[in-house]
Amino acid sequence: MLNSIDLFSGCGGMTLGFGWAGFNSVLASDIDENCEKTFATNFPEIPFLCGDLSNFSQEEFDKIINNQNIDVIIGGPPCQGFSLANKKRNKVSEDPRNKLFYEFVKTINWYNPKSFVMENVKGLLSMESGQVIKEIQNEFENAGKFGYEVKTKVLKASDYGVPQSRERVIIIGIRKDLGLIPEFPAKKYETGITVEEAISDLPQINAGEGEEKMVYPQKPANDYQKFMRKKAKKVFNHIAMRHTQRLIDRFKAIQPGKNLLDVWETHGAVQRGNPNEKSKIKFSQNNLRLIANKPAPTIAASFQSNFIHPFLDRNLTAREGARLQSFPDDFIFEGMRTKMSWEKGLSQYQQIGNAVPPLMAFEIALTLKRVLENGNQEEKTEEQYLAFNEPEIIS
Repeated sequence: MLNSIDLFSGCGGMTLGFGWAGFNSVLASDIDENCEKTFATNFPEIPFLCGDLSNFSQEEFDKIINNQNIDVIIGGPPCQGFSLANKKRNKVSEDPRNKLFYEFVKTINWYNPKSFVMENVKGLLSMESGQVIKEIQNEFENAGKFGYEVKTKVLKASDYGVPQSRERVIIIGIRKDLGLIPEFPAKKYETGITVEEAISDLPQINAGEGEEKMVYPQKPANDYQKFMRKKAKKVFNHIAMRHTQRLIDRFKAIQPGKNLLDVWETHGAVQRGNPNEKSKIKFSQNNLRLIANKPAPTIAASFQSNFIHPFLDRNLTAREGARLQSFPDDFIFEGMRTKMSWEKGLSQYQQIGNAVPPLMAFEIALTLKRVLENGNQEEKTEEQYLAFNEPEIIS
């Protein structure tokens, strides 16, 4: 079995996907205390170091790893400094959030793993006119004792069974002395899993409704729902946020694929402290009603207010967001559901939105495992990819 170290693990999306593919995580680390709680609930057997990675020494890692061989290091260093949403991204070469990338490289230098997988946002490719990605690739090519053969590609989550059109940069490196070339998983779906296919079997609750544990109101209607419910007997994390009647009336007026800007004159946001005047601040992503028969847009950390249920007049629940990220129903999220500005730790919504979709991570891991164990070979036939093929969970 191939051993992994999971850095910047968040709540464990990559850990889960790599685990499905048969990788054995021997250590995980993240700075967020609520991610640690969620990780411990779902991976009680994996040691977790909570804190700033730059504050941990190799001795602390070695004590946990206990002389086990490290085959792959995976993770997604914090990406805010690289994000397309950051309008100053071409002026952030000194952003301390980007420095954590070098902590990722440092850990590779410690253990010389056979391979690494790094995930990040598409904005990474355009930062400083492409100079940042060149620097990153150069660092990886010269990391460790042997250096790494490095390949970079943008992958779309919906191509791998995730009901979401999320795109992410994936960087894969394989140690040069192994004589292998990194490969990316082949596209698995011609048309993606839709929002309705992903969430229609969950309890249909209105704003302010839901309980900590709920029963399924119906049998799974498709293979995706069967996979999501494979090990679950109850529905967790499915409590709808409370909304004012003014907000519910706004939601009622928004059609599928439309958002707040489409109903602004009647239902636009009002100024704080002055409810008789419309706010002059407009956001196109606020209150977008999802289209039932298409994959969802990117489920970001702010998805609690970005999206409206395709049929119901409310925002998504944490569980619905988890379904759209491909987290199965037995994966339980800890910490506060939503977050006030003064509260510490990431909310359940933020943990879900920040995660790597497990099904996409699984496909990346499966391809990497094949290359490491069997070398560069022909890909699977097209027929093997076009039908839904849930991961065989290896335990």
